[in-house]
Amino acid sequence: EVQLVESGGDLVQPGGSLRLSCEVSGLSFDDYAIGWFRQAPGKEREGVTVYVKFDGSKYYQDFAKGRFTISSDDAKNTVYLQMNSLKPEDTAVYYCAADNPPALLLRLWQLSAPSPQYWGQGAQVTVSS
Repeated sequence: EVQLVESGGDLVQPGGSLRLSCEVSGLSFDDYAIGWFRQAPGKEREGVTVYVKFDGSKYYQDFAKGRFTISSDDAKNTVYLQMNSLKPEDTAVYYCAADNPPALLLRLWQLSAPSPQYWGQGAQVTVSS
């Protein structure tokens, strides 16, 4: 059984930092890409970043570049999302997702692309003073 379990969501002040974790079981990082998506109230779930282990590539949406970093600890089967300089507009439920690399990258860039094969349950991030 494939499971993706997020943790680390919290309330943080504007300008602050937060690190989310996604513990993955039941699939191999060698065969799948892992990504982070987010959904704010009243909005569609949008892509944030995707990591493709087999070539080490990392892809980011423009709003995430320079502020967010995706990384992994293969020994722990865990993918992280480090978020710095957080803004109120970053408030959302953050989900990790897994799929074959082309499919997950397509969903990163296109809201209309098919939903990833696997999702976590989500972690609430609230940026507010």
